Amino acid sequence: MPTMTLSVPDDLYNVIKHHNEIKWSVIARNAMWEYARKIQLVDSILQKSELTEKDAVEIGKLIKKSIREQHDIA
Repeated sequence: MPTMTLSVPDDLYNVIKHHNEIKWSVIARNAMWEYARKIQLVDSILQKSELTEKDAVEIGKLIKKSIREQHDIA
């Protein structure tokens, strides 16, 4: 199995070091798998989509316009 080095903020590192009884590599691996599965699902949906990038931009503009109108934002 390949290895990976991660950078973490100091405060997270302190918690990890304080709790060395926890298998942090397992936690990190599970979290990455969970996120990867979500990405795979999105990829699968997008492969079947006929929506173009131009269509997506236009839908986004319509949604933003509707939100502005709902909240009386100029």
